[in-house]
Amino acid sequence: MLTTILQANDCRYRVQLALTPEDVQRSQRLRHQVFVQEMGAQAQVDEHGLEHDHYDTFCQHLLVIDQQNEQLVASTRILTRAAAQAAGGFYSENEFDLAMLAQLHGDVMEIGRTCVHPEHRNGSTIGMLWQGLADFMTQNRISFLFGSASIPMHDGGLAARSIMQELRSDFMSKDELRVTPKLALPEPEAALPSGKKTRMPPLLKAYMRLGAQICGEPCWDPAFGCADIFILLDVQHLQARYHRHFIQRQMPATAAEIHADNANTVQIANTTTQRMAQTA
Repeated sequence: MLTTILQANDCRYRVQLALTPEDVQRSQRLRHQVFVQEMGAQAQVDEHGLEHDHYDTFCQHLLVIDQQNEQLVASTRILTRAAAQAAGGFYSENEFDLAMLAQLHGDVMEIGRTCVHPEHRNGSTIGMLWQGLADFMTQNRISFLFGSASIPMHDGGLAARSIMQELRSDFMSKDELRVTPKLALPEPEAALPSGKKTRMPPLLKAYMRLGAQICGEPCWDPAFGCADIFILLDVQHLQARYHRHFIQRQMPATAAEIHADNANTVQIANTTTQRMAQTA
């Protein structure tokens, strides 16, 4: 199991699993800041300002730490198949029919509640999260990762429907790997704008670049105010593409590249905070 520290190329960040209850609480506090205070989610929050749910006890929590001040800057949580059995099921089963999992050959894990501190929404932070996930999957012989990528519904679902139109053409899974949402998106009050392409959230775009598949129509999550798209990632695709899309982008070689990289990662600002499923 991943317990040791991994350092990014610039040595600013490290990634590790939560080792103590206090580590888990730090993640829950960041989740409260991002999901509840920033995004307005109607989540469970205790008197200490910790966003929590039933699944936290059964999950392993992956943390990205800023080594300059030991601040927690990003986190996600991992629910393995064995842990899900103890928890009574995967979080995603609250949103989707997951009968398709029986078609997968190899072990699986679910990730969710992925969030990044507003001041650290950059390529290095996200890359460290993926480095930790990749190492966890390798060490635990995980064959498939799944979860949800979220699209805000503040526009009544227009963006979600527009993005799904784009995804259906190139990224849909085989029929036998499809899931069925338990709560379909509400009908939009307005028609989709013609000829206007909706910007895909960076986190969802990262999934697609890593070879993930979309396994069906999205589920509406009223509590978090978003459309959740179920994604499935074969670890072999992650291993083949990870360096090109994350590791090689950690250290720009020139000042001009640094400037360009910063300009691109600033766009991650609000949408990177979307949780993946929750197991998110």
